[in-house]
Amino acid sequence: MNNILLLEDLPEIRAWLKSLVLQVFPTARLTECSRVQDALLQVQSARFDLCLIDLGLPDGSGTDVVARLRDLQPDAQSVVVSIHDDDEHLFPALQAGAYGYILKEQSRELITEQLQRISQGEPPLSPSIARKVIRYFAEQAKPQANLMPDVQLTERESEVLLRVAKGFTLPEIGVQLGLSRHTIADYVKQIYRKLNVSSRAEAALEAQRLGLFRR
Repeated sequence: MNNILLLEDLPEIRAWLKSLVLQVFPTARLTECSRVQDALLQVQSARFDLCLIDLGLPDGSGTDVVARLRDLQPDAQSVVVSIHDDDEHLFPALQAGAYGYILKEQSRELITEQLQRISQGEPPLSPSIARKVIRYFAEQAKPQANLMPDVQLTERESEVLLRVAKGFTLPEIGVQLGLSRHTIADYVKQIYRKLNVSSRAEAALEAQRLGLFRR
């Protein structure tokens, strides 16, 4: 991770998160913001590999930054770092495109471990958040099964989905499969439409459900 954005309004928490980030990514260039508008300006003018985003901010919701990043920088990984673990905050953030969701109440060691997973291609999800997400999709499975009993992916789409779920960027997937970035982007759009998902976190869960990680 070369360029990282940290959006957090409380100075003491921002300093604490900064120390964790630099412990995991010691060579990263870190940009700090305390307001939604400042972060939106940053994502319009600079490229980021990873963005750690608080939700409750003085001038709005960090979910707006997650959504903007999805539109402007689809390769950037947005990870929410929040005190909120309720459905009203979690699922809008995931639907906006958040790659992961970390709770601030966790220990320094656990958050560090979750940040390290990003480099390993795993979505960083706090345990309680992961349970909520899995339960949500389990509850959605039955009605969706009646509407779309057989979601069929082609072999190429399955290859792309697996790599998206592992956290590879579109250019990296293109190199691995010998295809252009734009072709990979088209595949991702088709996959998201077929699976009715809109974020990497949801795609990773679908890849797991389809058994792609066992390949």
